[in-house]
Amino acid sequence: MSFSFATTSPRFAHLQRETSESSIDLSLNLDGTGESDIQTSVPFFDHLLTAFAKHSLTDLTVRARGDIEIDVHHTVEDVGILLGQAIKQALGDKSGISRYGDAVVPLDEALVQAVVDISGRPYLVHQGEPAGFEFHLIGGHFTGSMVRHVFEAIAFNGGLTVHVTVQGGRDPHHIAEAEFKAFARAFRQAKALDPLVSGVPSTKGAL
Repeated sequence: MSFSFATTSPRFAHLQRETSESSIDLSLNLDGTGESDIQTSVPFFDHLLTAFAKHSLTDLTVRARGDIEIDVHHTVEDVGILLGQAIKQALGDKSGISRYGDAVVPLDEALVQAVVDISGRPYLVHQGEPAGFEFHLIGGHFTGSMVRHVFEAIAFNGGLTVHVTVQGGRDPHHIAEAEFKAFARAFRQAKALDPLVSGVPSTKGAL
């Protein structure tokens, strides 16, 4: 396994990850406009990441190849790991950020709440998906259980506290997409630079 890191600005990150299971090149700009160019070889995951970029106002480029002939699991998980690491790197020392964000997002019958704390303490609370969601093959190739797995990878590698609660929903596609959109909107608030904040928003002086 190898990693390489490079930054061109405090809120930008470009990372690469190579393992025997996947090869990933990812760049993001936290101060973007929501532009994205996603090619993970997993179509529904591309759809979810595009929604995340759009609604978080994060410019995101991903190129990923993996052993999807076995399962999409390795590729999806590794992209989530790298995305979390890129977020952490791009945030820098977190000076001036709002830190907290929350959002409630509908998609037709689905309704999801997400809360994000850029705390430096990785934690995920993920609840409310209907019974059987984790077994459903969305688009015929993306297992519902991967939704939680991606949030775990992002939260634990990004140093984020994340709560995602599905308040209602029936269609697995709608539920998964609403989860990513809610997370995106909450993250957008949390990463935003607040002109009223001086330094790091913590009584400890560090996050």
